Amino acid sequence: MGLSSIGTATEGMQLCIFDLRRGQHEGQELDKILYFFPPDLPFSTQLSVIGLSEGLITFTRIFSPEAACEVIEAERHSHVFYEAEPDIWMVMIVEKSKEPEAIWRIDALREVLKEIHSLFMMFHGSIRALLDKEPGGGLTRAHLYPFIMDYLRACQKLSPLDECCWDFLVGKKLLLPSFRDCLKERRTVQMLTVGREAAIEVQTLVRLLESSAGNAPCSSLILFQDLLVSTTLSPEDTVNLFTYAVLRLTPLALSSGARSWSYLRKGNTSSHVTAGSTLAPSGSVSEQFYGSQDTSPAGDNRYRVIRPLQHDKWSKGKDGFLITDIWGVDVGGSDVTTPIVWLQHTEERMYLCAYQYKSLTLILLIPLSSILNGEQGVSAVKQQLLENASLKILKVEEKLSKGWGGENAYHVSGYRYLIVDGNRDISRASPPAKVTTLTKESLLALNRLREEVDAEKSRSKWDNPGRDKDLEVSIRAKNNAWAIARITGGKELYMVLEKANETLLYASDAVEKFSNRYCSGAFSLD
Repeated sequence: MGLSSIGTATEGMQLCIFDLRRGQHEGQELDKILYFFPPDLPFSTQLSVIGLSEGLITFTRIFSPEAACEVIEAERHSHVFYEAEPDIWMVMIVEKSKEPEAIWRIDALREVLKEIHSLFMMFHGSIRALLDKEPGGGLTRAHLYPFIMDYLRACQKLSPLDECCWDFLVGKKLLLPSFRDCLKERRTVQMLTVGREAAIEVQTLVRLLESSAGNAPCSSLILFQDLLVSTTLSPEDTVNLFTYAVLRLTPLALSSGARSWSYLRKGNTSSHVTAGSTLAPSGSVSEQFYGSQDTSPAGDNRYRVIRPLQHDKWSKGKDGFLITDIWGVDVGGSDVTTPIVWLQHTEERMYLCAYQYKSLTLILLIPLSSILNGEQGVSAVKQQLLENASLKILKVEEKLSKGWGGENAYHVSGYRYLIVDGNRDISRASPPAKVTTLTKESLLALNRLREEVDAEKSRSKWDNPGRDKDLEVSIRAKNNAWAIARITGGKELYMVLEKANETLLYASDAVEKFSNRYCSGAFSLD
């Protein structure tokens, strides 16, 4: 069967997760399927897709044992591979389209797979651990299906005019990251720039927060609006918790009908891909296999499945702490259960306590092992936090608000840019409203440039492992705009200059000025 034969005209995107260690004997093939979207496709089709993917992985491992297949480009489809855990693969198959908006970067699609897996692990632990806990696979499927469906529906449209890069699933359409998102970087955090005085106040607040649990080794995260102010977590755990906070915990996420300017969430029209039926027919064989596909909070009746990405499940309590019943309610029904997350860096389970005052969101993570009496102990920590830090919280919020320049705070006149610090998983970009002023030709040129940079970085990773490669690429668009990339020391700068249409020298000089003024010369050629 050729690559181009996968799927039909109504199956523009397929997403599957499978385990190479399972279903290797005749009659047990279904065991290897852990998740498949759309779920109502016949099992014969699901097995055909996964069988082809498995064959490609096995074949490419012959030539590259350490790094199997990453992408296969066929005539009608792009196959994007990601090995989330040893022998557990996620594969996205996207139908190519002649529609002008259906242009994407493969690395951007792979980042979606990475984000799904990282967020899943933060709430449920590893997929392999779930399979070891219940070898039949039912527990794993019961967790994966509602989680990924909630992820695809994660951000509801606020109005017909509101476009949001988190809103992947609208009816039967999946909105994939397109060329219009090329000045964004998924799985990075956006930082708030603060002055020296404010930074000292924030450091004092962090110490007060983490002292609220006594001698317990706590961690914290502080956000202002949708921007990160402080973190004591590892970069990977910071990205995961920041992503969730922007999605569900910040004031903009909690306020119904508010329009978000967040660099992470707000964007332009993404690629539309038909996904087929969203849910399997009630009582179907597929439903029985994946577990109940009911999207009610109860989820699958056979297993207790927590669904942390559900919409409108968080609210602000009278004491300022954020509350949700996602993790359950106590026996008396008066108090909700404190959320629990899993940190990848320390491999610890932590209580998540979130407090909000105006535009400031504070997240305190307390090890489960340090709280001996459960919810009662968590309540004591919350009370101690209020006693220790209330005045400092007011002061920090006031200081940050006074220094905040609004949603266009990081706009630089004449430039449309994206800066990525890969060593710290931090990015900064032109405000989305400013990016929308770019022409389609400029965005297509930058998307093409980023694809070239992605390919060069991939080659360099295997040719010179552990060593960052310096790189500069410039492309002139059809409208005479310049798309420029500079990579050095693990940092990346992408830029579009629509007014620099005279010479490459003029454009290069403009980049130098930007680097010296806003990046401390990090991207200067001198």
